[in-house]
Amino acid sequence: MTPEEFREHGKQVVDWIADYLATIEDYPVRSRARPGEIRAALPAHPPEQGEPFESVLADLDRVVLPGITHWQHPSFFAYFPANASGPAILGDLLSAGLGVQGMVWATSPACTELETVVVDWLAELLDLPSHFRTDTAGGGVIQDSASSASLVAVLAAIQRAGGRAGDGRRYSIYVSSQTHSSLEKAARIAGIGAEYVRAVDVDPDTLAMDPAQLDALIAEDVAAGVTPALVCATIGTTSTTAIDPVARIGEVCRARGIWLHVDAAYAGVSAVCPELRWINEGVAAFADSYVTNPHKWLLTNFDCSVLWLADRAPLIEALSILPEYLRNAASASGEVIDYRDWQIPLGRRFRALKLWSVIRWYGAEGLRAHVRSGIELAAKFAALVRAHPGFRLLEHHPFSLVCFRPVWPGMSTADANEATLSLLERLNDSGQLYLSHTKVGDEVLLRLAVGAPMTQLRHVQAAWDRIRTEYEQAR
Repeated sequence: MTPEEFREHGKQVVDWIADYLATIEDYPVRSRARPGEIRAALPAHPPEQGEPFESVLADLDRVVLPGITHWQHPSFFAYFPANASGPAILGDLLSAGLGVQGMVWATSPACTELETVVVDWLAELLDLPSHFRTDTAGGGVIQDSASSASLVAVLAAIQRAGGRAGDGRRYSIYVSSQTHSSLEKAARIAGIGAEYVRAVDVDPDTLAMDPAQLDALIAEDVAAGVTPALVCATIGTTSTTAIDPVARIGEVCRARGIWLHVDAAYAGVSAVCPELRWINEGVAAFADSYVTNPHKWLLTNFDCSVLWLADRAPLIEALSILPEYLRNAASASGEVIDYRDWQIPLGRRFRALKLWSVIRWYGAEGLRAHVRSGIELAAKFAALVRAHPGFRLLEHHPFSLVCFRPVWPGMSTADANEATLSLLERLNDSGQLYLSHTKVGDEVLLRLAVGAPMTQLRHVQAAWDRIRTEYEQAR
């Protein structure tokens, strides 16, 4: 493809994306494709001769779009948002066009240094502690996801605890029933094993981790010769956005010399709003690592997850391997950051460009307006649920997620759960909205998560009208 051909087709692609975003409400929110349907519509074998790019775009409309669930649809409420915005898309396009492989500083100095600036900017916007800045002993790095961030935090924690994964010693990590499953996966990958992932009790009302029981479990492991490596405290759990008491958990970790990892994947970016910075109480004093995802609620398309560390040394000690072909004068000088030592893969894309584009386009005010809008719309939806006698609201909803359940008079819990899931499927099959569910105790709850950039009050109201109507007809 020549530069002129690229120019022509590039304009077509940008126009296609712009048209898609402008007409996204015309599509059913959840794909109606059946298993195997998309594959069956595609050729079984690759083309022998090249095809015009117009054919690719034609098949995008004919084959691919029917199999897309539209995450940017204003009535997509199923999961935490996976925001995409104009400046983020363009920043990603620039990254793809440059084709940078930023594994070490020398392979593209701007890739590394822009990233250090952007993660420092974000730390400032969220009012995170100064020791998370990259010009200190700590620093930040853009990972692909919070799952990867949690994995490297586990490896760093093992390193600081005096060993390495697979060294024959027994290590344990501590989570709650509400902690994201990526922590158990990290333990498996790191060689700790699922059997040494300790589940700490939670408060039955708030679903927050119990620090007293955490301390008791740690004491039991120490007595049994197991080395506690890491505790994960969550700010905004995936199921219900419960918030663990970071400060009290941190006191336990400090007293016992255990790494405290704070998972704020979804909710952490909300601290761009000063009135929400209470969520990070205890982070400055106790957190060894902290992760949040701009690719969820901060208008930056996937993948873009930022991990900060209070001290980068254990991470680098755990992950640094220097083959001869990567040796260079800049790295040897000790004056630069080589982000290959902060992540699992060697290679890395120029992800900072899209986050840089977003922060510059929206500014702090625009980012705050987006977060506040989601919270306001969620609060209005919660008020509608609260006012209806046929529904029960889970009152803890400080962010843009609302959990609620329909009341099915005379039904057992099992039958009520089945009726709720049946209601959920009818709603999602309608194409008018997309919700998900969770379970608290024995009860199935519906989840409505606001966050798409184009969602307005009319979409939330329409969602409630549909939910209420389907429920009343089912009763």
